[in-house]
Amino acid sequence: MAVTDVTEIIRPLDEAVATLTQPGAPFEVTRAVLRGYEYPVYAAIPNNLGEYFEFMRKHGDAEFLVYLDQRIGYTEALELALGFAAKLNEQGVQKGDRIAIVSRNNPEWIIAFIAAVAMGAVAVPMNGWWTTDELDYAIDDSGAKWVVADAERIERLKPLIDKYDLNIVATDSGAAALIDAPTVQDWGREGQSLVWQRPDVDVDDNATILYTSGSTGHPKGVLSTHRGVLSALYSWLLMGVASKQVEALAPAEPQGKVQPVGLLTVPLFHCTASHSAFMLSILPGRKLIIMYKWDVEEAMRLIELEKVSWMTGVPTMSAELQRAAQATTRDLSTLAEVFAGGAARPADQVEKIAGTFKKTAPGLGYGLTETNALGAFNSGVLYLANPSSTGRAVPAVTEFKIIDSTGNHLGPDEIGEVCMKSPANAVGYWNKPEATAVAFVDGWFHTGDLGKLDENGFLSIVDRIKDIIIRGGENISCIEVEAGICSHPQVLEAAVFGVPDERLGEAVGAVVVVSGELKEPLQSLQAYLKDHLAAFKIPAYVWVHEGSLPRTATGKIFKRELKQHYNATLSAA
Repeated sequence: MAVTDVTEIIRPLDEAVATLTQPGAPFEVTRAVLRGYEYPVYAAIPNNLGEYFEFMRKHGDAEFLVYLDQRIGYTEALELALGFAAKLNEQGVQKGDRIAIVSRNNPEWIIAFIAAVAMGAVAVPMNGWWTTDELDYAIDDSGAKWVVADAERIERLKPLIDKYDLNIVATDSGAAALIDAPTVQDWGREGQSLVWQRPDVDVDDNATILYTSGSTGHPKGVLSTHRGVLSALYSWLLMGVASKQVEALAPAEPQGKVQPVGLLTVPLFHCTASHSAFMLSILPGRKLIIMYKWDVEEAMRLIELEKVSWMTGVPTMSAELQRAAQATTRDLSTLAEVFAGGAARPADQVEKIAGTFKKTAPGLGYGLTETNALGAFNSGVLYLANPSSTGRAVPAVTEFKIIDSTGNHLGPDEIGEVCMKSPANAVGYWNKPEATAVAFVDGWFHTGDLGKLDENGFLSIVDRIKDIIIRGGENISCIEVEAGICSHPQVLEAAVFGVPDERLGEAVGAVVVVSGELKEPLQSLQAYLKDHLAAFKIPAYVWVHEGSLPRTATGKIFKRELKQHYNATLSAA
């Protein structure tokens, strides 16, 4: 089968989904009215996330969490979480109370999250890179009175403890010693002897508040229900089951019964990690190898040592891994799936990953915090055939539409705002009814992304609506220019943004990281891009940046910081 003949793959995939979602099937889809609008919903999802986590028991003593010298089994982790919940309940925590988690990746983060949602509280993951001032805002906004934190975050929280009458539970004994606090695991063990009544938790009760990183002003707390999170998880599970039934998409199965192993590379406060890495591991019984922070050499060591079969992260991580793998002597042959999300991946990276990891299926997902990371997905031969697309809608309860500035529905290949309708969509923004009303309209979430859908339903993201460069009346996609620059053999990374121009309004600027010495960077890239981009899209300014480009806490390139810095250098010149 030709890789480009995508319809021959799409048809059996859609047929498999239809079979799996019919009445009485494991992923039966029915209809329900949520917040005044009708949605397709899964008929057989658990009543709440607490019930979902009870599936951990079927894996018994199989390893679940591996971190430094800790190895925690599935049942052990669940019992620690339920014990921690019982102890919190003894301390007065009730259904609906907010429990903040502010820590780098570790097993206690995951145990605290399970405990919070199992007892009907609202889990509030917070950005581990936030300063005291930023934490001040989020603690005040969320109303959280209980906080699970590691040592570094406890130091930042100290000025806020009396201000908000906070109760701190530490991730480990070293952190606990800073303020004489209990630890998650100590309370988890103590609580297992307590008798407590778990409250009734409905599928449409609130479950999480995840804060968006935000480009300006304070971040917004995205409020989701148990149904919202579970709808995302079951959609990915359905996609996985359906894909295994289609020969061209079926992943290579390991010989014998081997536990799948995932590498957790991104911060758990980001839904790419908390949802598609942590929570999606529960049903298949995947072992999670937790990285404290991303380091490509450490990642390769862990892949070889733990026989990692799956990883996801932002595209820069898989790009770094692909480059490093070409020079390493480590055995990375167990790696079967290299997925990415949270940012666009240059199209040429797809071939490079597939070429370097011969047995690996590359994949890319598109989703937002407001959609519980659910949206579109592209992988395997479909991704190789259409590497500039983020894929089709994940079946079977998600729908996309593209609209123009007046709200009119656009046709195939027409560029407009991407809107998404799904029971995985958030309720809205915590304490921000005006922002909620703007972003969530008639059951649809307006993403703020520019994109287009082709005739086969493949979604391509063009740019952020507010991030597009308008040069002399011509719209320029930053993503398109970045992809062109990144195809240059010496360019490792690139960030493109608008530079003020007196005549044209904006010109195109680019910051690049290169390998070796790139002589006359501006002239060299301009000459190279003449064969790749229209003349008006070619950068008028190019800066070479030493070292990796700065990143946000979720691993995305911090383009706003770069834009401010390099535009300031022009103004000062």
